[in-house]
Amino acid sequence: MTRLTISDVRPFDSVRGTLGPLSTLVIEHDRLAAVLPHSGQGAPTVDDVAQRIHGGGRVALPGLIDAHVHVTAASHDLTALGLQPASLIAAESGAIMRGMLQRGFTTVRDAAGADAGLQTAQQKGLFEGPRLYIAGFPICQTGGHADMRPRAVRQRDWFCSCAGLGLLGAIADGVGEVRRAVREQVRTGANQIKIMAGGGISSPADPLEGTQFALDELRAACEEAEAANLYAMAHAYSPRAITRAVEAGVRSIEHGNLLDEASARVMKRHGAYLVPTLATYAALADEGARLGWTGEMLDKLARVKGRGLEAVRIAMAEGVPVVFGTDLLGHMQARQSEEFTIRSAVLSPVQILQSATIEAARLMRLEGQAGELVAGAWADVLLVDGDPTEDVSMLARPDTGIRLLMQAGRVLRSSLAA
Repeated sequence: MTRLTISDVRPFDSVRGTLGPLSTLVIEHDRLAAVLPHSGQGAPTVDDVAQRIHGGGRVALPGLIDAHVHVTAASHDLTALGLQPASLIAAESGAIMRGMLQRGFTTVRDAAGADAGLQTAQQKGLFEGPRLYIAGFPICQTGGHADMRPRAVRQRDWFCSCAGLGLLGAIADGVGEVRRAVREQVRTGANQIKIMAGGGISSPADPLEGTQFALDELRAACEEAEAANLYAMAHAYSPRAITRAVEAGVRSIEHGNLLDEASARVMKRHGAYLVPTLATYAALADEGARLGWTGEMLDKLARVKGRGLEAVRIAMAEGVPVVFGTDLLGHMQARQSEEFTIRSAVLSPVQILQSATIEAARLMRLEGQAGELVAGAWADVLLVDGDPTEDVSMLARPDTGIRLLMQAGRVLRSSLAA
């Protein structure tokens, strides 16, 4: 048995939002075997240990979770991306995944684009990256947010989306087509189903505050996801789009920048989660014009960027669980850790930590496996200087702020003293 220990650390209890006493983490293979508090005599004795790591009194965090990424989005130009060879996109995705892992994200939920091949590549160690939960292609109505055809294109099979790995996307109109589209994502290995339930910023043909899919289509998608023991996540901005999606059975609302109190109460009543993605709006506000975004797209961007923090505040006030997400594209993926700084304007450090650990794990149905330092969980551990329950700035600069990075019991990097 391969066993190692990390002693003299204060583990973050993500459920309670507190730091525990000085403890020793016992790791066997890829799992946490025990979290042993120190007594008055110091660290407990653990036998048959192949490696002993001394934490020096630092805080131990569970590996971080980003619940809204696109690991195949190697470019901000989604139309051009869809025309690239799948082999090139896969190679670029490997670099994107490696960057996420180095920033401390040991598990991510891909919000459309990644397929079972990338997931298997990570599992086999061919790509170094976070544990990957995939949605496959997003389910989209004709002219919806993931229908990226320019207005002059009329052929239905000329289609691309943030999926990027093929031109044929899951455009579905009518209950039968929606059911077939969801079943196809299930067949190809999806862990969750992505539905486009409202307008978006980057798409050319849909109004931002419009709704997408009829109610029976939304219900059909959620029914098919539930039948496969999965769940649906929905892209939505406006209160009307949010309310319709949640009442149809969606588990999480992605973005949700225009959320109001009434739609937040609907989310609370149905047990839905909010996954804001504030970093992407900050990045696009800085770079959108230079990247060639149209005036219409930039106008939509300005509207949602100005409301993002308020939506988070409303959600928290109404008791809606808020989860960490970023939704970055292309070279802007490097700005992933800025989400910690942005959220600090409306959330406490503990709330931010919980959004990137236990709340994300609950959303993804990974309690006891990810987002917690408990026996039986994956041995995904970060050691940091300072007290992240008072200040999360070390996570916004992960190159220096994370002193030890471990995934599944394997030390990926360490700047601890020998």
